[in-house]
Amino acid sequence: MTSAAPWATQPYSIKRDGLTLVNCDDEPVRTPGCIQAHGALLVLRQADLSILQASENTLVILGRAAAELLGQSVAAVVQSAGEVRLRNVLDTEPTECNPIYAFTLPAGEQVAAMDVTVHTLDGVVMVEFEATGRSPSTQIVGEEMPGPKNQPDYYSLIKKTVTRLQTMQTVQTFCQALADEVRLLSGMDRVMIHKFHADHHGEVFAESCGSDLPPWLGMHYPAEDIPKPTRDIFTKTWIRPVPDISGALAEMMPLVNPDTGKPVDMTYCALRGASMMYAEYLKNMGVTACLTLALRRDNLLWGLIACHQYSGPRHVPYESRAACEFLAQVGSLLHKSVEDRENAAYRIQLEEVHQQLLKNAAQEGGLACMTDGAPSLLSAMQAGGAALFHRERWWRVGQTPSEVQLEALGQWVVQRLDTGSLARPLYATQSLAADYPPGAAFADVASGLLAAPLSRSGENLMMWFRPEVEKTINWRGNPHYEPKVTGPHGSRLTPRRSFELFSESVHQQALPWLQVEIDAAARLRTFIMELVIERAEQLAGLNADLARSNEELDAFAYLASHDLKEPLRGIHTYAHQLSESAPADEGEKRKLQALIRLTFRMDSLLDSLLHFSRVGREELTLENVDLNEALADAMEMTGSLTGNCRTQIVAPRALPRILCDRVRIGEVLVNLLSNALKYNDQSAKRVEVGFIDAHESALRTGFPQTTDGQTVYYVRDNGIGIASHHFDQVFKLFKRLHGREEYGGGAGAGLTIVRKLVERHRGQVWPESAVGEGTTFFFTLNPARGNQHA
Repeated sequence: MTSAAPWATQPYSIKRDGLTLVNCDDEPVRTPGCIQAHGALLVLRQADLSILQASENTLVILGRAAAELLGQSVAAVVQSAGEVRLRNVLDTEPTECNPIYAFTLPAGEQVAAMDVTVHTLDGVVMVEFEATGRSPSTQIVGEEMPGPKNQPDYYSLIKKTVTRLQTMQTVQTFCQALADEVRLLSGMDRVMIHKFHADHHGEVFAESCGSDLPPWLGMHYPAEDIPKPTRDIFTKTWIRPVPDISGALAEMMPLVNPDTGKPVDMTYCALRGASMMYAEYLKNMGVTACLTLALRRDNLLWGLIACHQYSGPRHVPYESRAACEFLAQVGSLLHKSVEDRENAAYRIQLEEVHQQLLKNAAQEGGLACMTDGAPSLLSAMQAGGAALFHRERWWRVGQTPSEVQLEALGQWVVQRLDTGSLARPLYATQSLAADYPPGAAFADVASGLLAAPLSRSGENLMMWFRPEVEKTINWRGNPHYEPKVTGPHGSRLTPRRSFELFSESVHQQALPWLQVEIDAAARLRTFIMELVIERAEQLAGLNADLARSNEELDAFAYLASHDLKEPLRGIHTYAHQLSESAPADEGEKRKLQALIRLTFRMDSLLDSLLHFSRVGREELTLENVDLNEALADAMEMTGSLTGNCRTQIVAPRALPRILCDRVRIGEVLVNLLSNALKYNDQSAKRVEVGFIDAHESALRTGFPQTTDGQTVYYVRDNGIGIASHHFDQVFKLFKRLHGREEYGGGAGAGLTIVRKLVERHRGQVWPESAVGEGTTFFFTLNPARGNQHA
């Protein structure tokens, strides 16, 4: 929950009025309204460099009272040469959110020499003054970095340090070397590399300190010790000096910018007033001065370089701070390369296996080989199990949750991730139950989860699992301590005072995922999505070619059958006329009669071909149809085939109303009834027309998987039956399993037309039969998904 900015209601002062604070995240660390009193701050109007605000201690630091400076030009403090230098820096240097050393202001009668830094933010110029710590005789404005001859050679020091850091082979040794070098530059008693975990709690990952101090290496700190506002600041600025934890604060005069009515944002100010909670927290640890630097990775905060002093105030001069800040930036840049070098062999192994997986998937036309084949998703990734949701089912390898658990987990993962964004939407955790409470039920196999959706819709999903690893974490103090709202400071939080060793046994956690593993999963995801898209494009192209070929074939069949009718009629007429002329030769007469019969058969075949071509071209007219009425019409049309009263066509129960093309479904029923009656040698012929509900069909064995959730219709007879090896043959055009004149003859197009009409309704048709035991033709109809039944 975001709190309203304090200045939105009234000006405030941490120093003078205190602050009611009940949540660490609410402390206004960016706009404290005061600075550390060892330096001075001027806020200038950018247009004319006139002074809008000044810290109340300018009389002590700069020799001029703050009230006298307001409204004057900055030249009143830095003289005209200093104003020219400031303007030059502002005009030529990138000062926005970027403090830059401008010059050194010479010492006066009662004031020390001051290092002057400048930056801009939100339309104002921030000028900071800090004592140099150098001799008062040091030269003045205009020198780049003036200093005595015994000033340390920072260039050589940094060059040597960077060379050393570049030789490190592991992140651990790299961080240790970085801690050693920063301690050497800063002169602090203890320097720690403070690494943040995924839940934002910290760990002392590396440490450099004297032998007289107790080691804190490996200790953990709760996330509340460094709250979110503080972590956010270190994503913007690199360095934060507090030379005296107990030092005085100097308030800004006035408290708000008179031009904007807002307090000054001190995010990038080295003099920014210290957080009350943090200052008290450090005092409780025995720290008297500190210097904190950011360690970032890909613009995200990876950790902090925390420098502590225990023997009184310690002011780190600007040059030393600049050197330490440069090391933090270099360390942030080198950090990833060192980690890559450490994990080079593992990364190569992952890449080789993933490339083989992609090759296998491309050859087999699916992703199932990634769990069923060799290699698998587990062949390189250090995980206990993996699962892949593809083609409407789960494919698993190794130890994974059950399919029911995977189904719920997969839905949760997809909802949690932004699968439609261009950024890689991966989810990685070493403690799944903390984010997903149902995960506690299978923590033994999946406390760790690395998940990557394989489509923007999230329909396909890839996941790796790691089992629970019980371990003990050593904390500096009780991590479950809740800061008190009431205490020595009234109605504000009081940080914890105890930093005694607190050991805690941790459950439902796995080994953390390495960045190299997350990166490899992201690359594999990208390649799989490209493979799926490429295959989809290929299928789309093949489907388009097939549709075009079908259209051309239908047009050809129509034209061929239509155009052949005319010459066929001529052949039939001439053959009939020759036959009527009664030729003397009986052999010739039989030949003419055979020719007439062939023209009749040819005419029948052309009629069937013409009808089949029309079936493929004509659009369906969908309407709500009562199948009982359609069946009655079909029975009437096949009435001549019933033969006698012993032939029965029955429906065990009333057929439903469905969405379909009335004429086409009537034709399906006519063809199936005709076949059922024609290919039947029983004295009492019986045909049954019915349906199987969706939930019933799901329980039937032998049905295609694609019929799940659909109603299945059927026409069953007690006829001669069909051998199973002929099931595919019966649907071929002009294909008959019997002699031309057997069982009433025919062109052999009826079942071909049935299949065409059923497929036009986005259904399928298949037989069940045995020779001498009758035949059942099943079919489904699904012209509009979700509207199968009216």
